[in-house]
Amino acid sequence: MPSTGYIVSVLVIAATITFALRAVPFAFLGRLRSSQVTAFLSQHMPAGIMVILVIYLLRGVDVTTSPYGLTEATGIAVTAGLYLWRRNVLLSIFAGTGAYVLLLHFLPAAHG
Repeated sequence: MPSTGYIVSVLVIAATITFALRAVPFAFLGRLRSSQVTAFLSQHMPAGIMVILVIYLLRGVDVTTSPYGLTEATGIAVTAGLYLWRRNVLLSIFAGTGAYVLLLHFLPAAHG
């Protein structure tokens, strides 16, 4: 069993490294706020990330057999439509997920 001094020194070193790793980004924050690249990325990355996530999630959808991706397309359409109509993220996510789950449950060939 390690001694108490050893355990305390390990905890102090681990805490110091963790604090330093979390503090380093704040040291560069001033430079990043005035950067044009950061401003461009902050405006365009959220939509780009969402597109990448949707493409990644749809990579395994088989559109050649029943239900031909109907459940996924319906979920995306409900989510996008509700967001465009109401501009409410939570409402569109919950409704789109609900539509997807309902179709997945009630379409006989939807769950393989």
